[in-house]
Amino acid sequence: MDHFQLKNGVVHAEDIPLPKIAEEVGTPVYVYSRATLERHARVFREGLKDAGKIHLAFAVKANPNLAVLRILANQGYGGDVVSGGEMQRALAAGMKAEDIVFSGVGKSREELTLGLDKGIGQFNLESEEEGVMLAEIAAARGEKASATLRVNPDVDAGTHAKISTGKKENKFGVGIDVAPDIYARLSRLEGLNLRGVAVHIGSQLQSLDPLEKCYTRIGELVEQLRAAGHTISHVDLGGGLGVPYKPEDNPPSPAEYGAMVARVTRHWDVTLMFEPGRVIAGNSGIMITRVIRIKPGVDSDFVIVDAAMNDLMRPAIYDAWHDFAAVEPRGETMVASIVGPICESSDIFAKERTVDRVETGDLGIFRTAGAYGATMANTYNSRPLVPEVLVDGNRYAVVAERIEPATIMAAEHVPDWLK
Repeated sequence: MDHFQLKNGVVHAEDIPLPKIAEEVGTPVYVYSRATLERHARVFREGLKDAGKIHLAFAVKANPNLAVLRILANQGYGGDVVSGGEMQRALAAGMKAEDIVFSGVGKSREELTLGLDKGIGQFNLESEEEGVMLAEIAAARGEKASATLRVNPDVDAGTHAKISTGKKENKFGVGIDVAPDIYARLSRLEGLNLRGVAVHIGSQLQSLDPLEKCYTRIGELVEQLRAAGHTISHVDLGGGLGVPYKPEDNPPSPAEYGAMVARVTRHWDVTLMFEPGRVIAGNSGIMITRVIRIKPGVDSDFVIVDAAMNDLMRPAIYDAWHDFAAVEPRGETMVASIVGPICESSDIFAKERTVDRVETGDLGIFRTAGAYGATMANTYNSRPLVPEVLVDGNRYAVVAERIEPATIMAAEHVPDWLK
């Protein structure tokens, strides 16, 4: 459920008509709903009510906007971060340092040091070498860094190949077959408080089966580690629940997920850690765009809009689906390809799809754009960086300004010897 609904023939974000935002802020523009974010945060937590002691850390990469992170911090969420920059954002938004989990395969010495400086709660180690480096830095400071070892369980998440992270050929974690030996060596290092294991097999999962298979393997690993004398107090189960991008999508609900987790982990006696991202932010945002013109095509018309692949990358890089709808639908449909103005054939949002009929100057929206939308935007073709708006009932605020090409160009310099 989201709060982007038709009211009197016009799509609203909560109580704000979208044309108002489009006229005052311009297009393209991302719009987030506070009520939707808060609802999804509550529903995910409630779904895990029978899972025992839990820790929730929002996957900052899904939507790192400071206002979005503040809302989730107020809901009691920490942050799952994958860079020093994301760590700084989570802290700036009010997330507690002890509730921040640092994931990612390529943490630098500087980033590990930053995490220790800020007192973050946990490092998820992706390799033995990373663990050795972290232990060395912490020991030199007279500290112990709390950490888990990320394991690659070799489970196919059944999702898009570019967002699958749990198969043996993926770069994430250490193989589950070598994990016990690596864990044993790392646990002896002076600067580490190695307290458990972590796993994440991918995102946009449409079935619980891969997750249950993965968690069952992790449970067996926990037993094996304990039998070897290790104390296991934390298990990070990652994130990955899907959201409905298409009308026919029916991903597992947080309640269904929570029931499975409670059943599989009932004897683990650990703090279970979760890193939801898309499932909370996805349907909390849309992107408004304006139709530039309709161009006749051979098989169907092209609806050329002012949003482009630099504003919403997912269709270009994942062939991802985002529903397109008119802000003021006429009750008629058309078969068209929705495309942007960038000089790339990949700048296409929908190909020969049945959509609301629109005309030049009309406003449209791409739904389910609150996750991996604005955070992946760029300025290709020297286009502005898309702005972001947060709606709260009958009020809204610009929470990320449109950054114009002139501002970006001001950071570039032509050396004197070229003048």
